[in-house]
Formats: sequence, C-alpha cells, structure tokens
Amino acid sequence: MKPSALAHARARSCGPLPLGPGAPAPAGMTRLTRADSTGQALPAWPDGATPSLLEEYQVPPVAVERSGETRRVLATVLKCCWTDLSVDPWPGVPAPVELVLDTYRALIGRTDDLMRNWAVGALRRLHDSAWVAVHDGLVSLGPRCALWPVESHAQLQELVRRIPEPDRAELTVVADADIVAAAEPAPGGGMRAETGAAEFDDLLGGYDERRRAELVAAYMAVEHAAEPVQEARFAALRDPALRHTLAEMLARRGRVLVQHRERWTSGYDDGCAPALEPHGPAAEGWALGVSERAVLTLVLVHSVAIPRAEGLLPEDSWLSPHPTPVEELRRHTQVPIGELESALRVLRHAGLLTQVKAGEEAGGYVPGPQFHRLTPAARRRLQEELILAAGPHTPLAAAVRARRSAP
Repeated sequence: MKPSALAHARARSCGPLPLGPGAPAPAGMTRLTRADSTGQALPAWPDGATPSLLEEYQVPPVAVERSGETRRVLATVLKCCWTDLSVDPWPGVPAPVELVLDTYRALIGRTDDLMRNWAVGALRRLHDSAWVAVHDGLVSLGPRCALWPVESHAQLQELVRRIPEPDRAELTVVADADIVAAAEPAPGGGMRAETGAAEFDDLLGGYDERRRAELVAAYMAVEHAAEPVQEARFAALRDPALRHTLAEMLARRGRVLVQHRERWTSGYDDGCAPALEPHGPAAEGWALGVSERAVLTLVLVHSVAIPRAEGLLPEDSWLSPHPTPVEELRRHTQVPIGELESALRVLRHAGLLTQVKAGEEAGGYVPGPQFHRLTPAARRRLQEELILAAGPHTPLAAAVRARRSAP
C-alpha cells in the first residue's frame, strides 16, 4: 500500500497527522503550517464538496451526540475566536473558556449549572474531534475549521453577527485579553493553511461535469453516511465503470467499498490493519485504550456473541437489537466507574457503540454503525478475537491460536 494511502487511513482513524519541519503533506491533504515549519495534515474534500452534500440526497450523516447543542457551542466558539470578519475564520484568536461559556449562556438564555455541564461536554467532544482546541483555559478553532470552504464564509459571518454578546462587565475580574496574554500559546496558534496537490484529477478528469459530480456524491455518501446507502440512489454505485473509478478514489485513501446486498459503504483496506493495530509500527497513541477495548469487548460478548450462540443473530451480523445494560457492564468489569463512563463516551463518539432506550429505563448499549464498515476479512478477525476473549481456554480458541501460529 502506498504511504499516502496509509497516511489518509491514519488521519481518518486518529485525526490530524503531525508533520515535521518542512515535511510535505501527502497528496490530497491540506497542510496546516506553524511558524517553526512543523504542522499538521488533514484530508481535503474532493472537488471542494463537504458532507453537507448528503442533505441533497436526504441521506443522514454520522450522528453526533447532542448534535444541536454541539453545533451551538461550535458557533459560540466561532463567535469568540473570529474577531476580525474581514479575514478567514481560521485560525482566529484564542478566547478564554469562560468567555465562550458566557456567550453560550447569552445565546440560549439560560444560566443554570446543567447548561454549563452540557456546554463543557460539547467542548470536550469538539476538542476530541479537532473542531476546537482547548488548552490552558483557552479555546481556539481547531484544525478541521481550516477546511471550511470560502463559499461558506459569508454564511458564517452572518451567523456570528446574530449571536448576542454576553453581559460580562460586572462579572469579569481579569480582562479576557490578560488571560490570553498570560496563557501559553495554544496548539495551532499562528498556523496557516497550505492546499496540497490535487489527488483525484487524473481519475475524474476524463468525465463530464455530471458524471464527475455523481462520483463525488457517491464518494461522500459511502464515506460519511451513517448507514450503508442504497445503490439505486447513486449513479456511481449502479454503473460498474463508475463504481470502479469510485473504488480507485477510495483506494488512494486507504479505503475500500463494502457491499451489503444492494447497499454500499466504505471501510479500511485490510492492508492498513498492521499499521493501525495498537502494537503496529506507527500506532502509538492511535488506538483505543485498554478500558475502551475492555468495555467494547463486553458489549460484543453480551450483545452479539451470546445472542448468536442462542440462534438469535445470524453468523455474519455484528449489529444487534439486544442491548447490554450498564449494570451488566459494571458487574463484569474491573474498570472503575469513572473510567467506564469515560470509555462509553469515547466509544459512542467513535460510532463503535450506540446507546438505546427501552421504555422508561435505559436499555443499554449495542454495537454502533462503524460495524457496517467491516470488510469480510475484518469480520473474520473480529470473530476470532471475540472467541479468544470470551473463551480463551476452549478448543475453538486453541484452534484459532494454532492457525495464527502456523507458517
């Protein structure tokens, strides 16, 4: 696999790629350069399209936890950090966390502690997904904001103008400017965006405008839709020749098409697995932690393995209508309660778990939509890992170990 494809797979898995001084961004990525010439790289949208394209096809995107609240907090951060509307919004200027929270209060008209907790939770989610950067009491626009297309800036300016200013004259003990000046520089401060080399022009250049748009639409759908999309909805999925080109586009980013009967999505190329494994050569800091893996394994055992053994689930399904109650997780794990809640939050945010409700009580957790994206080989590997986790001393587990150790 080409290094650029592996780089794209890592960026999708773990966020912006760190770049050394003067190191170029891989093809198809935007380089965010610091003053010392180090930087980060983010995958650029093909042909300038964004996931908002899915709205035109009435295809739901990947769900965001508390999406409305998260959007409002991001808008508030934009209001506080984009102080000069005559320039591009990113990178903007850092703003104190308290200014962001006060502005959020003014936006929604509430001042209670519950509102503050919600806003802090949204800031954490936005930080984890690189939409904002929270550092040393300051909030900055995150690297993903650098990908906002120029065409959207006018709409963003209007949004910023409509957000009310907070009334902080009597509450502020230290001026906001003094807080910013006293803090260490936030990561990403003083960066500039440098557009990299075009990635798909050689593949798309031979098509007319309509077919090119169809390819880009199908690409965005399989990469960013919450569920596999209907083949009939996208010409580039129906037409074998266009689908071949779509597969080539995905391959350049370490991705493959995954078919579910007449539906399609995308997943990681199996060739990416060694480098994305927790003990792979370039995987330090990229994988789920021990707590997250333990909790995910428990959910898979109780929601998939046990129902499958009882004949309630087909062999090839990793999605389940049988939730694992939180009480069951607490009973069968040695992970402290605080770590358990944190692990569940991380897994929900990653789309690996979905919380479901059952009547008036919490139903528990089931595997999330990311399991749609498993390739057949990845499904087999996961099945083997589940066997080793659930029954390490069984004959079946011994057979798995023997097969893996065979030359």
